Amino acid sequence: MEYIVSARKYRPLTFDSVVGQSALTSTLKNSVKTGKLAHAYLFCGPRGVGKTTCARIFSKVINCMNPTAEGDACEECESCKAFNEQRSFNVFELDAASNNGVEQIKTLMEQTRIPPQIGKYKVFIIDEVHMLSTAAFNAFLKTLEEPPANVIFILATTEKHKLLPTIISRCQIYDFERMTVPNIINHLKMVADKEGIKYEEEALNVIAEKADGGMRDALSVFDQVASFCQGDITYEKVIQDLNVLDAETYFQIIDLSLQNNVYDIMLLVNQTLAKGFDGGQLVNGLAAHLRNVMMAKDERTVDMLQVSAQMKERFKQQAQKCSAPFLYRALRILNNCDVNYRASSNKRLLVELTLIEVAQITQPEVPGSGRKPYALKTLFKLFTNRKQSGQVSPADVKQVSVAAEKAKQTTETKQVKETAKPVETAARPVETNPKPQSPKAFNPTSPGGFSGGFSLKKLMSKTNTTVTEEKAEETVDENKSFTSDQLLFEWMAMCNRMPKEKVGLAMRLKNIIPTITTFPEIEVCLSNQMLYEETAVIRTRIQSTLRVKLQNKNISVVLRLAEKEEIKPLQTPLQRFNELKEKNDALRELFEGLGITTVS
Repeated sequence: MEYIVSARKYRPLTFDSVVGQSALTSTLKNSVKTGKLAHAYLFCGPRGVGKTTCARIFSKVINCMNPTAEGDACEECESCKAFNEQRSFNVFELDAASNNGVEQIKTLMEQTRIPPQIGKYKVFIIDEVHMLSTAAFNAFLKTLEEPPANVIFILATTEKHKLLPTIISRCQIYDFERMTVPNIINHLKMVADKEGIKYEEEALNVIAEKADGGMRDALSVFDQVASFCQGDITYEKVIQDLNVLDAETYFQIIDLSLQNNVYDIMLLVNQTLAKGFDGGQLVNGLAAHLRNVMMAKDERTVDMLQVSAQMKERFKQQAQKCSAPFLYRALRILNNCDVNYRASSNKRLLVELTLIEVAQITQPEVPGSGRKPYALKTLFKLFTNRKQSGQVSPADVKQVSVAAEKAKQTTETKQVKETAKPVETAARPVETNPKPQSPKAFNPTSPGGFSGGFSLKKLMSKTNTTVTEEKAEETVDENKSFTSDQLLFEWMAMCNRMPKEKVGLAMRLKNIIPTITTFPEIEVCLSNQMLYEETAVIRTRIQSTLRVKLQNKNISVVLRLAEKEEIKPLQTPLQRFNELKEKNDALRELFEGLGITTVS
């Protein structure tokens, strides 16, 4: 017995058996029932969605001598029998991909002059019509516009944009939709049941996704897999036969990323690449997986997932673990990798760095990383919450202890460097960069987390820097006292945070020492009118910042111009050096020892 592939064996013979095109088939059936037929139709859409099949069914129905009330062919008249036996002279099919010349079209146009012998219409189906040459289109135009009354043209194409507007305007246009994954799975189940083939639904889901919306492609892949599996289609065998990256890999990568487990991710990437998969394929597949996870977070968008019901539940479960910011940042990182992948000379390293970056999205910041000033606070807050709920593990204690030790070492290193620098007490009456106190040793058993007076409560009392000063000012409800040193420290910090467009103003404000006149009033003495006007523009913002940082809602900032006697002339480098030499005995002795008496 001759073997027939499933795409041909199970090709639909009626409108009702066409999968996924119910709106179009209903329109065609209604036009047959009412007798309102156009002289030209244009069927467009992606490959394998039923364009040519619907054209054949339509041509068969309109020539049926006894159509049913539902608009289907009777299958018993001479016209239907001739069509089923492929001997009908009323239906002509032309493949425009191989017959795209003007001569072939002229020959076809001559056939339109001969009336049908059986039935009412002669139907000309031109497949891949966009492949016709310009001369062939021009020869076709006149007949297409005014064909004989017993002639109907059905044009099919996958690229409608390549057709001439004059061709499109003469046709009724039917846009065929891509097959959805559930529709393909249901059709494959029907074929498997008729063929007596066992299957797993997850295996059919992989085949449906591989088909990319085309039923013909799905049936071709189904035949290939059925031959490989010998009548028992399983998920593992389908993955092996089609060389498809297992969806389980993507689920594992996301789970490991949420755990910040970089090393296991690297092992998983190595295993994937060792199987012959491309790094770009891994990144694109992971991006598509994350998109599905994001859609599964909301019940309104979960229906957008083109997956089986079982896989949809898995996406919902992982969506509950992933926060929306994590998904947004991960998708942006993967998209950037996809953009840079082709131009990269070391593609594997690019993929590994991308996945490392994804794995670090949810990782708590550690002291000394230079990314967030309150990263240590976040770490201790997490530890305290776990401690209160009784979920503290030895690993948590170790992590926090190591972080505290690193913070202590970093601060002590800064203190050593500051001590090594020459102190210029004469030039700076007030120290502009007070040394931060070193955190005490971490003690997990103490109530605050630290021994020696440095508690978690004190650490958590600072305002979150991500909130703007203007909004944060509304939350200040204290009237804490502050010293001149604290005021100067926050003043310098404020100048360092000023935006780039204010860098000139920031440098000049750094040379100014604000003073406390009548607590909590702060006076800022400005040397010239231009500086005064520039500072007056941002006086309110300066005042809001100091209120937040010094935790005093009654602070008021007053600007004034300096008197003439308060303005000191700028010193030249030589004058500055001579002044230091007079005040520093060690420097003067050094020059005398070297025999240097004057410096010019």
